[in-house]
Amino acid sequence: MNEQAPAQPVRIGVLTSGGDAQGMNAAVRAVVRTAIHRGAEVFAIFEGYQGMIDGGNGIRPFGWDDVGSILARGGTVIGTFRSTEFRTREGRLKATRNLIERGIDRLVVIGGDGSLTGLDTLRQEWPGLLDELVANGDITAELAAQHANLIIAGLVGSIDNDLVGVDSTIGSDTALHRIMDAIDALSSTAASHQRSFVLEVMGRHCGYLALAAAIAGGCDYVLIPENPPAEGWEDDMCQILRTARARGRRDSIVVVAEGATDRAGNPIRSEYVRQVIEDHLHEATRTTILGHVQRGGTPSAYDRWASTWLGYEAVKELLNPSVPGEAKVIGMLGNDVVRLPLAGAVQATQRVPDLIASGDYIGAMDARGPSFNELDAIFSELTKPARFVAPDGAKRIAIIHAGGLAPGMNTAASIAVRLGISRGFAMVGIRNGFEGLRKGDARDLGWDDVEGWIGSGGAELGLRRAVPTPEDLYKLSRSLEELRVDGLLVIGGWNAYQAAYLLHSERSRYPAFRIPIVAVPASIDNNLPGTELAVGADTALNVDVASIDMIKMSGAATTRCFVVETMGRYCGFLALMSGIAGGAERVYLNEEGVELGELAYDVAWLQRSFAAGRRLFLAIRNEEASDSYTTEFMGQMLEGASNGNYDVRTHIIGHLQQGGEPTPADRLLAARVVSTGLRRMAQALEAGEPDGWYVGLQFSKITTSPMSHMMDDMDVRHRRPKKQWWMQLQRVLQAVSDQPGPRRKKTR
Repeated sequence: MNEQAPAQPVRIGVLTSGGDAQGMNAAVRAVVRTAIHRGAEVFAIFEGYQGMIDGGNGIRPFGWDDVGSILARGGTVIGTFRSTEFRTREGRLKATRNLIERGIDRLVVIGGDGSLTGLDTLRQEWPGLLDELVANGDITAELAAQHANLIIAGLVGSIDNDLVGVDSTIGSDTALHRIMDAIDALSSTAASHQRSFVLEVMGRHCGYLALAAAIAGGCDYVLIPENPPAEGWEDDMCQILRTARARGRRDSIVVVAEGATDRAGNPIRSEYVRQVIEDHLHEATRTTILGHVQRGGTPSAYDRWASTWLGYEAVKELLNPSVPGEAKVIGMLGNDVVRLPLAGAVQATQRVPDLIASGDYIGAMDARGPSFNELDAIFSELTKPARFVAPDGAKRIAIIHAGGLAPGMNTAASIAVRLGISRGFAMVGIRNGFEGLRKGDARDLGWDDVEGWIGSGGAELGLRRAVPTPEDLYKLSRSLEELRVDGLLVIGGWNAYQAAYLLHSERSRYPAFRIPIVAVPASIDNNLPGTELAVGADTALNVDVASIDMIKMSGAATTRCFVVETMGRYCGFLALMSGIAGGAERVYLNEEGVELGELAYDVAWLQRSFAAGRRLFLAIRNEEASDSYTTEFMGQMLEGASNGNYDVRTHIIGHLQQGGEPTPADRLLAARVVSTGLRRMAQALEAGEPDGWYVGLQFSKITTSPMSHMMDDMDVRHRRPKKQWWMQLQRVLQAVSDQPGPRRKKTR
């Protein structure tokens, strides 16, 4: 009986190409480890396509430990290069030969649209290139037959966030962080001198960074490529700046995308904008061009966990193509992974500059997607409002915070006040939550009262965690009547949602509750119904990841085991996502629970692992993962079994997660949910509809859901939604981490 030769393992190549972007390393790490986890071999291709052409040491086998310390690093450890030789067939022929000689017929390329275009060209030419190599005697026909098809997956690494069909690309969130750091710094010095600044950011054909930064930074004017300003824009801009100065604002910031033009196609340079402001307003104006600072620095939490997920999905696509024979680019749409036909996505992206050049600005804006247009509309309304003062007899909308503090509450309140006034409402601020409402502690809020709130942490209106009791309802109703409140905007966490639901449920007994009530999600726990993300969760996650980075660094010179506790109550979002973004080996969640037998297994694995040379182990524990097995207990258990091979340290991050200034993502989310919430309230008031809704982000869109259905969506006992999208990332963590072993598949 003839024995069959064992099948050769699948070999995957991974490369980064074009401009670097923060998060590329996280994607490379995920590709390497996921491939190994699934039994494939991985080769890192250095210096982009040029390494593929040069061969030799430019294509190297990569193992698990080769990517062990790159998650938090900016740039790309395997290098990147804009190869002109790869644009020629001769260059691609050399690349094909080098790949075939190593048995590589599957590729993950992380780069921009140009890099992905080159990748698809190589795929299409692959059969012909193989034929040519066989004809030249460079490879055998048998070898060509074994690798007859090239299977590819593209990931977009671009801080410009310019791929049509997705919401974010690798590096764009971190670049926005860098820009916001600059805006916050410029604002303080500008205010000191009553000075204007013109800030130029990257974005040749895409204005995402400029627009998002202008909203998140509370800036005065923005110039983006997709929607060039109309003739006379200089006067319009200066009038906006002049009005802000007249209202007492001490600083002005104009953001310019590097690719901004006027409607004749002439570039608008930041220096020209500066000169216009000085000539019109006669005040000192300075220009700051951020340049490559936007590409640098450690990646944000989002660019770590999202890039890790994308790398994981890229390997899945290579091993089991979703549409055989069709190349895919994989990206993020909302908080989900989507697979787009590579050629179509690249063509749609490259078409945007043509739309701009032809004057089809509506088409260019539409190509960027609904959320981009939504942000543009919000910014326009904030900088050119219909009014600065509420009209006489305007409906009165009260804003109230409740529950735990979440970064971004001030952002939500300030944008609510200004959008509300612009839309014709009188805005009322309730101090200190529902306890303050019970006492009638409130004040009218004007446009200028919220100046400076958009980027500040904390909650200027104050808040309390307490949920009103039935005994409080009469006093609450009396306060609403005395304050003449026509609508209530509740911004907060689960306690705030419970309070809103209680008032909504008691409408039949208390006429004052027969008003539109809208709940806006703001909670670091990210445990609210009807939304994939709550305002504040991204900021808390970045605090967790920054803490983990420092904790891991403190153990770099020794052999150490860390157990880190995050907040989240019974929701494990912060724990799991910080575990992925921070490079943890184990994450303990309330959703799964913790059993002594599992801890014993983990301890035994840890003993063997450190004895074999491990130097660092990181476990993340959700604060309510277990009543019995606390963070301190876990630390003592691991310490007791160490036999002197490692030290154990525990760390509870605690209320740091609620502090600090909100991240750009939280500021943008706050703007979107508040805008939609006010729009829903306006519709209800116009229709005489005294109902309630809760607002949230779902599938990339801001939606509203009837408050009467709120409890149907919730696991009330555990204070979390019945469906939690992020739980699917458990398998991603398992694939990319040195986990002690398979966990039980269970959910409480």
